[in-house]
Amino acid sequence: MNTSWLFRMAWRDSRRSRQRLLLFMSAIVLGIAALVAINSFGDNLARSIDEQARELLGADLTLSYNRPPSPKTNQLIKNIGNDRAFEVSFASLVSIPKTGGVRLAQVKGLEGRFPYYGDWEVEPASVIATFRQASNRVALVDDGLLVQLNAQPGDSVKVGNLSFLIVGRVTKTPGQAVVAATVAPTVFIPNKFLANTGLLQRGSRISYKYYYQFRPGTNVDAYLKTISARLDKEGINSDTVAERKRQTGRSFADLTKYLSLVAFVALLLGCVGVASAVQLYVREKIASVAILRTLGASGRQAMLIYLYQTALMGLLGAIIGAVLGSGVQWLLPRVFGDFLPVTVETALSAPAVVGGISTGLLISVLFALLPLLSIRNVSPLRAIRTAYEDDLSRRDPLRWAVYLLIIGFIVGFAYWQTRNFGLAVGFTGGLALAFGILTALGLGLIWLVRRFFPASWSYVWRQSLANLYRPNNQTLILVTSIGLGAFLIATLSLTQGLLLGRVELSGSGNQPNMVLFDIQNEQAAGVRSLVQAQRLPILQEVPVVTMRLSAINGRNAEAIRKDTSAKIPDWALTREYRVTYRDTLISSEKLLTGRAQRQENGAVYVTVEKDYLERLHLKLGDTLTFNVQGLPIPAIIGGTREVDWNRVQTNFLLVFPSGVLDQAPQFRVLMTRVPDTQTSARLQRDLVNQFPNVSAIDLGLILKTVDEILSKISFVIRFMALFSILTGLLVLSSSVVISKYQRLRESVLLRTLGASRAQILRITALEYGLLGLLAALSGILLSLAGTWALAQFVFEVPFRPNALPLVVVAGVVTGLTVLIGLFNSRDVLIRSPLEVLRNEG
Repeated sequence: MNTSWLFRMAWRDSRRSRQRLLLFMSAIVLGIAALVAINSFGDNLARSIDEQARELLGADLTLSYNRPPSPKTNQLIKNIGNDRAFEVSFASLVSIPKTGGVRLAQVKGLEGRFPYYGDWEVEPASVIATFRQASNRVALVDDGLLVQLNAQPGDSVKVGNLSFLIVGRVTKTPGQAVVAATVAPTVFIPNKFLANTGLLQRGSRISYKYYYQFRPGTNVDAYLKTISARLDKEGINSDTVAERKRQTGRSFADLTKYLSLVAFVALLLGCVGVASAVQLYVREKIASVAILRTLGASGRQAMLIYLYQTALMGLLGAIIGAVLGSGVQWLLPRVFGDFLPVTVETALSAPAVVGGISTGLLISVLFALLPLLSIRNVSPLRAIRTAYEDDLSRRDPLRWAVYLLIIGFIVGFAYWQTRNFGLAVGFTGGLALAFGILTALGLGLIWLVRRFFPASWSYVWRQSLANLYRPNNQTLILVTSIGLGAFLIATLSLTQGLLLGRVELSGSGNQPNMVLFDIQNEQAAGVRSLVQAQRLPILQEVPVVTMRLSAINGRNAEAIRKDTSAKIPDWALTREYRVTYRDTLISSEKLLTGRAQRQENGAVYVTVEKDYLERLHLKLGDTLTFNVQGLPIPAIIGGTREVDWNRVQTNFLLVFPSGVLDQAPQFRVLMTRVPDTQTSARLQRDLVNQFPNVSAIDLGLILKTVDEILSKISFVIRFMALFSILTGLLVLSSSVVISKYQRLRESVLLRTLGASRAQILRITALEYGLLGLLAALSGILLSLAGTWALAQFVFEVPFRPNALPLVVVAGVVTGLTVLIGLFNSRDVLIRSPLEVLRNEG
């Protein structure tokens, strides 16, 4: 076979069709651009994490714990490293006396020169030195908290019994993403004043952390191994630069891989458009193929000529997409900025570019092969008999081989991204299901139009509807491509509504929506009176006792850790448990096995949450020994409970019977319901003034925080879904141009029969309006079905979709479809068909 001759023929034949070939290959440009942009961003992010891992940690080593260690271990951790900083943190209500604003915040008492690495972005920067000197009561406050409480530097913030002058606004702390500050805004105060705030009460959940700086060249990981056994025994967690690099890199690598799959969906949409456009192109070239066959060319040679054309156009489309993606990647640090703990240095990534071009070329050729295979069967008889069609009516077994190659490529690409074969097959199956459902919806809509055709409607409407199922129509391909983009956008909006609705549901009706905790026993009566004085109900009041698990079935924690076959997770032996005592179950609990907690024959029987029982590989009758302030208390597992953790109630992993822990050191939690934000603010202000150590969780604040986080996530996903929408519109644009010649013939016929230009304009606008509406409705229907399943089986909440976002999606998609359709059909609409046909030759 003369390859050079085939290339020359491909080049010559493409002279009159290059613009059209480039147009339908442009359908893959955005998919390649998204793929290259995401992978380039992932490469740059991984490199930035490697370079800035020390800044992420702010030190060479950190040690954190929730309970004071033994004196010997305490002496050890105070002398590690060349220099060290110390942090004590806990959650507490803080207030701004000037504005009256109150908010639950993370209070951190700092001592030392934290951070050792990275920039602590504070405005003005000079106040960092003032803060470290700690000669006065000063505070540095997260910018988000200042905005929420309508405060600014120069105001004071009240933390417990003390007021601190706000001297600086913290815009970024090393290793902390913006979204983290949204969830838990921080107030930094000098550690030396922390004890006088009165907030370090018994039962308070307090975290301690040391930041260490070592001399240059010290092997921190090797040193850590020498003391890790002692640290593990004390329940002290460690973090090094190398470990933080691994954890952060792995998390964001997973993010970029899954976003690459989203980009790959846009590429597949483009390839579906390529297959459709090549099919139309092949139909126009059948006469040329037949002539080549009469001149001696084989069917295989004829197919290769057009395969070379489409491959070259696919390569050009992939290159253009790679160039565009390399530019788009400069926007991604801004798009993902709120979620990134590092500053991403953007640079061109050769592996991402080469991978994107290779992927685009291969997948576009595979999809183009489906219609190109029919060229092999074109008979030379077509050169003299235009009605001859027996050659293309036969089934071609090679089409199934191409289908298998396409499926194999999709599975392979997904596996390359996730390194999980099960997920790769699941992704491919889900994609096939979505395409299949959209295709079925498209076919169903076409059938409905034909079956119930409104013969009594006006001529313009009848002609527009008939165009949806005319020969060589593009209804199916547009419903599939544009519908999938609409599905992504609609699903995102509905899912966000579901998540917010789930939080709202948890506080609806007469359920509590305000939780007061860290109430000391001597304060319980006063807090109760304060709540009742504001005519608020006390819906629940429970005691909470802190303890640690010291033994299981007589084996202590150290022996269990050494036994590799025990299958007991470390966290179960090191965490601090918060339990309560009562003799009955509450509304958020359901007894599954055994009996409720009780005392029987001198033994203590507790109930445990079912998932906790499974994770620790326990069973009914096993004995757990707890350390309660140095006193061992054995308890037998007497029952398991199913707990609804979504309810705003005091739910516990373990519940003891009454009469066992009544005299143990404890604090109380009180739950009430506030009718509005004004009452909530008033209650929190009174709490801060009278009981500064008592903290409050407001469901309204939780709802607002969840909404803010979901809005940030939604923006990222919408940005990625935009590539799918635009790809669908590009498919529409190329399909309109490719079928322009058929539309010209229709226009000539309609004009000959007496149709005016205005009627043709209305027919075209209505056709594309119906196409866009059908595509949007198909995507929305699929989205409603998917989110209903999420509501029913995952979130277990009533499904009440908000119609407004769906109407907006349908309107925008329909409008864009009409505009693009009319713009690309302007030759048909504004020029004489005879003139256009003469110019096209």
